[in-house]
Amino acid sequence: MFVSGLSGLSRARVQRLIDEGHVLVGGRPQKAHHRVNAGERIRLHVPPATPLQLTPECIPLDILHEDDDLIVLNKPAGMVVHPGAGRRTGTLVHALLAHCESLPGIGGVERPGIVHRLDRDTSGVLVVAKTGAAQQSLSGQFKARMVKKQYLALVHGEVRQEQGRIEAAIGRREHDRKRMGVRVRNGRDARTIYQVLRRLPGMTLLALDLETGRTHQIRVHLAHIGHPVIGDQVYGRRRERRLASSDGIVVERQMLHAWRLGFYHPTTAAWVEFTAPVPNDFLRLAGPISG
Repeated sequence: MFVSGLSGLSRARVQRLIDEGHVLVGGRPQKAHHRVNAGERIRLHVPPATPLQLTPECIPLDILHEDDDLIVLNKPAGMVVHPGAGRRTGTLVHALLAHCESLPGIGGVERPGIVHRLDRDTSGVLVVAKTGAAQQSLSGQFKARMVKKQYLALVHGEVRQEQGRIEAAIGRREHDRKRMGVRVRNGRDARTIYQVLRRLPGMTLLALDLETGRTHQIRVHLAHIGHPVIGDQVYGRRRERRLASSDGIVVERQMLHAWRLGFYHPTTAAWVEFTAPVPNDFLRLAGPISG
């Protein structure tokens, strides 16, 4: 077997190169799960790096709170938090750069001030640091699991228990590295607590508290117990990925909303909590939500 160009690359970088068709096996691009045969030649081409230049964009922001240390936002569904493969413009970072000139020096070029993230199609509350000290404090709180994170989710089916706890380690699937799953090798501890708020025809409204913060944790855990999030294009069962309500509403994004976020303020050390208004597409299915 012959391999060229592999030295110094992380596993994640190699995975991206495979996905982009830069890894050839026997002269042809292959998927990551391709089983290599003895004697096959593998050639990896690393394209030249392109300088990253982020241009501020005047995108409206729904600001829940702002002070000298941080910004708390209500992120809409459909907005990507930071630039990545396939999305180099129109992200929350681009909007933040236009709103706050100090961010470019905080936390790196691609993710200035970003201390946590929400999936593109998840709406809700998100905090961004405006200073280096604030970023260090908030990042430390997330890492130490000191942050309170509560979500709302509309899920398929009737969840019978009024409340429960899901404990199932989460990791990347070996044959599809873009998806997470349970019962995988090298899975990391993950715990989600849920409470039924309302039962509706064919669905249940849940409030969920995260004790850990794994990638796609809520979506993976709810699919694991047989109640995937309505509209989830990745973890929902195929026949449930689109749902039309009795009123004819077609759901095309996952019904998951980051409802509340609580943490210790980086400067005052006071405990603060913020609630993001529930978006209209969620309310049309779930009805009024209070509390």
